Parts: sequence; structure tokens; C-alpha cells
Amino acid sequence: MPFADRVTHLTPEGAYFMFARAQALEAAGRHIIHLEMGQPDMPTFPHIAEAGVRAIHEGQTRYTAAAGMPALRRAIAAQASAQRGLAFAPEQVVVGPGAKPALFFPTLALVHPGDEVIYPDPGFPTYAAMIGVAGGKAVPVPLREAADFSFDLDAFDAALNDRTRLIILNSPGNPTGGVMPLAALKHIARAAIERDLWVLSDEIYSRLVFDGAQAPTIAALPGMAERTIICDGFSKTYAMTGWRLGYGIMPAALAERVELLLTHAVGCTASFTQIAGVEALTGPQERVAEVVAEYQRRRDALVAGLNAIPGVRCRTPQGAFYVFPNVASFAKSADWLADYLLNEAGVAVLPGTAFGAGGEGFLRLVYANSMENIELALTQMADALARLG
Repeated sequence: MPFADRVTHLTPEGAYFMFARAQALEAAGRHIIHLEMGQPDMPTFPHIAEAGVRAIHEGQTRYTAAAGMPALRRAIAAQASAQRGLAFAPEQVVVGPGAKPALFFPTLALVHPGDEVIYPDPGFPTYAAMIGVAGGKAVPVPLREAADFSFDLDAFDAALNDRTRLIILNSPGNPTGGVMPLAALKHIARAAIERDLWVLSDEIYSRLVFDGAQAPTIAALPGMAERTIICDGFSKTYAMTGWRLGYGIMPAALAERVELLLTHAVGCTASFTQIAGVEALTGPQERVAEVVAEYQRRRDALVAGLNAIPGVRCRTPQGAFYVFPNVASFAKSADWLADYLLNEAGVAVLPGTAFGAGGEGFLRLVYANSMENIELALTQMADALARLG
């Protein structure tokens, strides 16, 4: 069956593919430890869930404005302004069913056929997918392990040309957990201003940063607020993956175009989900700090355990809830090793190549799981990898 060119390049997300394979093994009676899916292992915070349920019981189940309920847009603008040290207006906020619309729709609104878009490699698979759907040319720029998986700035400079239209950043990053340092952001900002480029900054993990640090945003640098789209959401910070609630913050004129795309693509986001989002932002925040502390405890245990396995080298990530160990010493492809660990160790992980060619020689493990499961996974992985010699 012939399909339009805009969809022929699309492939499944690796996490969902591996999750399905792991579930098939579980259905056959195997015990599998899931370190492949990037979602919190705890339920949505109770006060947030209660707000959503209460909204349903009160009949808050009707259409809303395409860009989001005014109360939620105000709450997002206020929280984002306080977090990032900027002054955002509600008119700059566009709410969507999940954060992906805040990636996809600005790209559709800005990228002309043939425009080039720089994005991180390894990086979230949706980046390359949405560039292709928009008719753009995807230009991967490698992340450097030695720089805690920040951009290779020499490669970034070499990738820039007169066809470049958009730069995609992700900090803290998936799959590496790397946080882009301020010096690198300044370097990228200078190029964006000099060449009149847009920047799409995926900051979905912006509040999951460890060791008392913060992840700087390129939008706060001089001259960047008017050319930056921030993508964020509720899934990771508030354990709301299934609620499908995210947002973009961007210049108001672009927000109007993105609102129109939302209108014709999805209509609007569920009202009771948005009411839960208001509660998430304006209600108690202590649970967020507790979750970050727990993730840091798990991160430290997983990094130490991986580095104790002969042949594995793992840097300590600064954010998100992923580790990205280097397993190149085993002289096997990342895909082969991920299959091997699933079948022989009963541990589901992702090959780094699920995030681009730059992920070869790496695996991605999620530590949004219990310490008990992390410790068991480390034992089973160590045993299986030792058998490789």
C-alpha cells in the first residue's frame, strides 16, 4: 500500500517495542525487571489525583479552549516564570494532551520543506520523526560522553549553514541524563542570534536535577526569549504520564499558530486533566523534593553497581532518571546486548541505538524503579555479562 512520504520514515519508539517484548516473556512465565520505560514508578500524587476525580464528579468533562483553560495557563506562566527567572504571560502558554504536541506543532509551524533542523544524537526519537513529517532535514549533532553528554560544539558549529532553521535542545536529557552547562548554552545562543534561528528547548525533566543543582534554560539568556520554545509537562515531575498533560511556552504570535494546529488536530485537552494540573502547580510541592531525593539515591546505587561490573563504564547523570552506561568493551552491538540482557538476565533495558546512531556502544537504564529491583537487576546483569567473558 503506498503511503505519503511524510510517514514512510516513521518507526516505533524503542521503549514501547522493548516493553512489549518483555511483557511477552512475562506472559510465558518469566520474571522481568523493567528498566526500559521512562516513567515514574509511583502513582500520581494523591492530592492531584483527587482534584481530577473531583472534577469529573462535578461535571467538568466538557470542551475547553484549544490552548488550555485560562486557570491552567495562568498557573503555568506563574510557575515557569518563578522557576526560570523570566516573565511569561498566559498568552504564551499552549496546553496539549501530553508534551509531544509542544514538540511537534511548533516544528510544523516553523520548518519549511528543505529546512535543516539540528538535534541531539543520541536523543528522543520523536525529534527526528517530527522533523521528517514537517519536511525538514534532520541534522544530528553528537553528544560527548566526556562532556557529560553535552553537545559536541565543534560538530554543532560545522552543522550550521544557511538552511538551518531550528535547533532542538534537551536538558536534562533523554537518554543520557546529561545537563547542558551554561557555557554551552551561551555558545548555542550566540549562533542562534547571529543566524536568526529558533530554538526548541525540551525541558520536561527540568525539575529532576540532583546534587542541589539546577538545569539552566537557554530562554533566560539575552536575546533568546523571543526565539525559544520551551516544552514541558506534568508526566515526569508529578508522575502523571497517563494523564496526558503538557505545554509549550513560546512567543505569543507563534502560540496563536500552534493553537490553531491544536484546534484542528486534537480540539482540546481533557478539562478534568487540566484541573488536576492546576492542583499540581498550585498545591503542595514537598512531594516533588522527596521524589527527587529518592531518584538521587537510586541513581547513586545504580551508577556504583554498573561501574562495579567489569567492562561497564557509567558516568553519573545530573538529571532525569536515566543512566547511559558505556558497554563498548564487550564488542557487541547495543541491540545485541539489550536482547541478551532481556533473555539471559531477565532485565529489560534499551540499546543506545534506539535514540540514534550516536547511541551505539551504550545502553539506557531507567532508575524509576524500586531499590530492590535495581539491586536485583545489577546482580543478574553482572552474572549475565560475566558469561560473555
